[in-house]
Amino acid sequence: MPHPFLDDDGPVAVAHRGGDHVGAENSMAAFADAVALGYRYLETDVHVSRDGVLVVHHDPELDRVTDTVGAIAGLTWDAVSRARISDREPVPRFDELVSSFPDVRFVVDLKDDLAVDPMIERLRGDERLLERICLGSFSDARLDRLRNALGRQVCTSAGPAEVRRMRIGSLTRRGGSRVRIRADVLQVPLRFGAVPILDARFLAAAHWAAKPVQVWTVNDPAEMHRLLDLGVDGLITDRTRLLRDVLVDRGTWRSQDDDAG
Repeated sequence: MPHPFLDDDGPVAVAHRGGDHVGAENSMAAFADAVALGYRYLETDVHVSRDGVLVVHHDPELDRVTDTVGAIAGLTWDAVSRARISDREPVPRFDELVSSFPDVRFVVDLKDDLAVDPMIERLRGDERLLERICLGSFSDARLDRLRNALGRQVCTSAGPAEVRRMRIGSLTRRGGSRVRIRADVLQVPLRFGAVPILDARFLAAAHWAAKPVQVWTVNDPAEMHRLLDLGVDGLITDRTRLLRDVLVDRGTWRSQDDDAG
Protein backbone atom coordinates (compact mmCIF):
# COMPACT_ATOMS: atom_id res chain seq x y z
CA MET A 1 0.00 0.00 0.00
CA PRO A 2 1.27 3.54 -0.70
CA HIS A 3 2.34 5.77 2.14
CA PRO A 4 -0.44 8.18 3.27
CA PHE A 5 1.59 11.05 1.83
CA LEU A 6 1.04 9.50 -1.60
CA ASP A 7 -2.69 8.82 -1.42
CA ASP A 8 -3.41 11.61 -3.92
CA ASP A 9 -4.45 10.47 -7.38
CA GLY A 10 -2.63 13.43 -8.88
CA PRO A 11 -1.25 15.04 -10.76
CA VAL A 12 0.25 16.60 -7.64
CA ALA A 13 1.21 20.29 -7.74
CA VAL A 14 4.14 21.17 -5.45
CA ALA A 15 5.21 24.74 -4.64
CA HIS A 16 9.02 24.84 -4.78
CA ARG A 17 10.31 26.84 -1.79
CA GLY A 18 6.82 28.32 -1.63
CA GLY A 19 6.95 29.74 -5.15
CA ASP A 20 8.39 32.93 -6.56
CA HIS A 21 5.57 35.45 -6.49
CA VAL A 22 6.41 37.23 -3.25
CA GLY A 23 10.14 37.41 -3.92
CA ALA A 24 11.19 35.71 -0.70
CA GLU A 25 11.90 32.02 -1.17
CA ASN A 26 11.40 29.68 1.78
CA SER A 27 9.66 32.40 3.79
CA MET A 28 6.36 32.07 5.63
CA ALA A 29 4.97 34.70 3.24
CA ALA A 30 5.88 32.55 0.24
CA PHE A 31 4.35 29.42 1.74
CA ALA A 32 1.20 31.30 2.78
CA ASP A 33 0.88 32.65 -0.77
CA ALA A 34 1.00 29.13 -2.21
CA VAL A 35 -1.53 27.83 0.30
CA ALA A 36 -3.83 30.77 -0.46
CA LEU A 37 -3.68 29.73 -4.12
CA GLY A 38 -4.88 26.28 -3.08
CA TYR A 39 -1.61 24.35 -3.01
CA ARG A 40 -1.70 21.29 -0.78
CA TYR A 41 1.98 20.36 -1.22
CA LEU A 42 4.93 22.59 -0.33
CA GLU A 43 8.60 21.86 -0.99
CA THR A 44 11.28 23.22 1.30
CA ASP A 45 14.81 22.69 2.61
CA VAL A 46 16.20 22.18 6.09
CA HIS A 47 19.49 22.91 7.85
CA VAL A 48 20.21 22.93 11.58
CA SER A 49 21.55 25.76 13.71
CA ARG A 50 24.50 25.43 16.07
CA ASP A 51 22.10 24.88 18.98
CA GLY A 52 20.06 22.19 17.22
CA VAL A 53 17.10 24.10 15.77
CA LEU A 54 15.80 22.86 12.40
CA VAL A 55 15.89 25.87 10.08
CA VAL A 56 13.98 26.28 6.81
CA HIS A 57 16.55 27.55 4.30
CA HIS A 58 18.06 26.33 1.04
CA ASP A 59 21.70 27.36 1.24
CA PRO A 60 24.11 26.38 4.02
CA GLU A 61 24.84 30.09 4.44
CA LEU A 62 22.45 32.99 4.89
CA ASP A 63 24.38 35.26 2.51
CA ARG A 64 22.51 34.86 -0.81
CA VAL A 65 18.95 35.75 0.16
CA THR A 66 19.16 37.46 3.56
CA ASP A 67 20.72 40.59 5.04
CA THR A 68 22.96 38.43 7.26
CA VAL A 69 26.10 36.44 6.49
CA GLY A 70 27.39 33.19 7.93
CA ALA A 71 26.81 29.45 7.90
CA ILE A 72 23.62 28.34 9.66
CA ALA A 73 25.50 25.47 11.33
CA GLY A 74 27.81 27.99 12.95
CA LEU A 75 25.09 30.33 14.25
CA THR A 76 22.64 30.02 17.12
CA TRP A 77 18.94 30.14 16.35
CA ASP A 78 18.81 33.55 18.02
CA ALA A 79 21.29 34.88 15.45
CA VAL A 80 19.51 33.19 12.53
CA SER A 81 16.15 34.54 13.66
CA ARG A 82 17.39 38.11 13.26
CA ALA A 83 18.15 37.59 9.54
CA ARG A 84 15.64 38.86 7.00
CA ILE A 85 14.96 37.25 3.62
CA SER A 86 14.81 39.97 0.93
CA ASP A 87 15.32 42.45 3.78
CA ARG A 88 11.86 41.83 5.19
CA GLU A 89 10.88 38.20 5.95
CA PRO A 90 12.27 36.19 8.87
CA VAL A 91 13.83 32.77 8.35
CA PRO A 92 11.31 30.16 9.59
CA ARG A 93 11.85 27.28 11.95
CA PHE A 94 10.73 23.91 10.65
CA ASP A 95 8.31 23.53 13.58
CA GLU A 96 6.79 26.92 12.79
CA LEU A 97 6.18 25.91 9.19
CA VAL A 98 4.52 22.54 9.80
CA SER A 99 2.38 23.84 12.65
CA SER A 100 1.21 26.89 10.67
CA PHE A 101 -0.24 24.75 7.89
CA PRO A 102 -1.64 21.65 9.63
CA ASP A 103 -3.47 20.36 6.56
CA VAL A 104 -0.61 20.79 4.09
CA ARG A 105 1.89 18.14 3.02
CA PHE A 106 5.60 18.86 2.84
CA VAL A 107 8.47 17.69 0.66
CA VAL A 108 11.57 18.33 2.77
CA ASP A 109 15.11 18.23 1.42
CA LEU A 110 17.65 17.63 4.18
CA LYS A 111 20.65 19.66 3.09
CA ASP A 112 23.16 18.67 5.75
CA ASP A 113 24.25 15.58 7.68
CA LEU A 114 23.83 17.51 10.92
CA ALA A 115 20.09 17.90 10.28
CA VAL A 116 19.39 14.16 10.17
CA ASP A 117 19.35 13.34 13.90
CA PRO A 118 17.27 16.42 14.88
CA MET A 119 14.76 15.52 12.16
CA ILE A 120 14.56 11.93 13.38
CA GLU A 121 13.92 13.13 16.92
CA ARG A 122 11.30 15.60 15.72
CA LEU A 123 9.39 13.02 13.71
CA ARG A 124 9.70 9.99 15.95
CA GLY A 125 6.32 9.31 17.52
CA ASP A 126 4.53 12.12 15.64
CA GLU A 127 2.28 9.96 13.48
CA ARG A 128 0.23 12.85 12.13
CA LEU A 129 3.29 14.68 10.83
CA LEU A 130 4.82 11.48 9.48
CA GLU A 131 1.71 11.01 7.35
CA ARG A 132 2.12 14.38 5.65
CA ILE A 133 5.84 14.62 5.08
CA CYS A 134 8.21 13.21 2.47
CA LEU A 135 11.94 13.41 3.17
CA GLY A 136 14.50 13.70 0.43
CA SER A 137 18.21 14.33 0.07
CA PHE A 138 21.00 14.35 -2.46
CA SER A 139 22.81 12.02 -0.04
CA ASP A 140 21.94 8.31 -0.10
CA ALA A 141 23.64 7.94 3.27
CA ARG A 142 21.33 10.50 4.86
CA LEU A 143 18.30 8.75 3.43
CA ASP A 144 19.48 5.40 4.75
CA ARG A 145 19.85 6.86 8.24
CA LEU A 146 16.34 8.30 8.10
CA ARG A 147 14.80 5.07 6.81
CA ASN A 148 16.63 2.89 9.31
CA ALA A 149 15.54 5.09 12.21
CA LEU A 150 11.91 5.73 11.23
CA GLY A 151 11.07 2.62 9.22
CA ARG A 152 8.03 2.40 7.00
CA GLN A 153 6.35 5.26 8.83
CA VAL A 154 8.41 7.77 6.88
CA CYS A 155 7.91 8.51 3.19
CA THR A 156 11.16 9.13 1.32
CA SER A 157 12.07 10.15 -2.19
CA ALA A 158 14.81 8.45 -4.16
CA GLY A 159 18.45 9.31 -3.60
CA PRO A 160 20.93 9.75 -6.46
CA ALA A 161 21.98 6.09 -6.51
CA GLU A 162 18.36 4.92 -6.63
CA VAL A 163 17.54 7.30 -9.47
CA ARG A 164 20.61 6.06 -11.34
CA ARG A 165 19.56 2.44 -10.87
CA MET A 166 16.07 3.15 -12.12
CA ARG A 167 17.41 5.03 -15.11
CA ILE A 168 19.84 2.27 -16.05
CA GLY A 169 17.17 -0.36 -15.49
CA SER A 170 14.72 1.50 -17.70
CA LEU A 171 17.15 1.24 -20.62
CA THR A 172 17.55 -2.52 -20.42
CA ARG A 173 15.47 -5.13 -22.22
CA ARG A 174 13.49 -5.83 -19.06
CA GLY A 175 12.67 -2.14 -18.68
CA GLY A 176 13.64 -1.91 -15.04
CA SER A 177 11.41 -4.78 -13.98
CA ARG A 178 14.05 -6.04 -11.52
CA VAL A 179 14.96 -2.66 -10.01
CA ARG A 180 14.25 -2.54 -6.29
CA ILE A 181 14.57 0.70 -4.34
CA ARG A 182 13.61 1.71 -0.80
CA ALA A 183 12.19 5.07 -1.89
CA ASP A 184 8.44 5.60 -1.98
CA VAL A 185 8.53 8.21 -4.74
CA LEU A 186 10.95 9.35 -7.42
CA GLN A 187 11.37 13.13 -7.43
CA VAL A 188 13.66 13.80 -10.36
CA PRO A 189 14.82 16.51 -12.77
CA LEU A 190 14.48 16.19 -16.51
CA ARG A 191 18.24 15.67 -16.65
CA PHE A 192 21.38 15.74 -14.52
CA GLY A 193 23.66 17.99 -16.53
CA ALA A 194 23.78 16.50 -20.01
CA VAL A 195 22.39 13.13 -18.87
CA PRO A 196 18.65 12.74 -19.55
CA ILE A 197 16.62 11.21 -16.72
CA LEU A 198 12.91 11.60 -17.33
CA ASP A 199 11.46 10.03 -20.45
CA ALA A 200 8.73 7.53 -21.31
CA ARG A 201 10.96 4.53 -20.54
CA PHE A 202 11.97 5.86 -17.12
CA LEU A 203 8.35 6.64 -16.30
CA ALA A 204 7.21 3.18 -17.38
CA ALA A 205 9.90 1.48 -15.31
CA ALA A 206 9.03 3.52 -12.22
CA HIS A 207 5.33 2.81 -12.61
CA TRP A 208 6.03 -0.90 -13.09
CA ALA A 209 7.74 -0.74 -9.68
CA ALA A 210 4.68 1.13 -8.29
CA LYS A 211 6.73 4.30 -7.70
CA PRO A 212 5.11 7.63 -8.62
CA VAL A 213 7.27 10.17 -10.43
CA GLN A 214 7.31 13.88 -9.64
CA VAL A 215 9.48 16.22 -11.73
CA TRP A 216 11.41 19.32 -10.64
CA THR A 217 11.72 22.22 -11.26
CA VAL A 218 9.27 22.81 -14.14
CA ASN A 219 8.49 26.46 -14.92
CA ASP A 220 7.56 26.43 -18.62
CA PRO A 221 3.88 25.91 -19.55
CA ALA A 222 4.62 23.90 -22.69
CA GLU A 223 6.89 21.61 -20.65
CA MET A 224 4.20 21.26 -18.00
CA HIS A 225 1.69 20.12 -20.60
CA ARG A 226 4.19 17.75 -22.25
CA LEU A 227 5.07 16.06 -18.98
CA LEU A 228 1.46 15.77 -17.89
CA ASP A 229 0.60 14.25 -21.27
CA LEU A 230 3.48 11.82 -20.75
CA GLY A 231 1.86 10.69 -17.49
CA VAL A 232 4.01 12.09 -14.68
CA ASP A 233 2.40 12.01 -11.26
CA GLY A 234 3.37 15.49 -10.14
CA LEU A 235 5.21 18.70 -10.96
CA ILE A 236 7.34 20.83 -8.66
CA THR A 237 7.42 24.47 -9.71
CA ASP A 238 8.46 27.99 -8.78
CA ARG A 239 5.65 29.41 -10.91
CA THR A 240 2.76 28.49 -8.69
CA ARG A 241 0.10 30.53 -10.47
CA LEU A 242 1.16 29.23 -13.85
CA LEU A 243 0.99 25.57 -12.82
CA ARG A 244 -2.37 26.12 -11.16
CA ASP A 245 -3.71 27.67 -14.39
CA VAL A 246 -2.34 24.77 -16.47
CA LEU A 247 -4.05 22.23 -14.23
CA VAL A 248 -7.29 24.24 -14.17
CA ASP A 249 -7.26 24.29 -17.98
CA ARG A 250 -6.79 20.52 -18.00
CA GLY A 251 -9.53 19.99 -15.42
CA THR A 252 -7.16 18.36 -12.94
CA TRP A 253 -6.60 21.12 -10.36
CA ARG A 254 -7.37 20.13 -6.77
CA SER A 255 -7.04 22.60 -3.95
CA GLN A 256 -7.38 22.62 -0.18
CA ASP A 257 -10.95 23.85 -0.65
CA ASP A 258 -11.75 20.79 -2.78
CA ASP A 259 -10.53 18.54 0.04
CA ALA A 260 -12.56 20.46 2.61
CA GLY A 261 -15.65 20.06 0.45
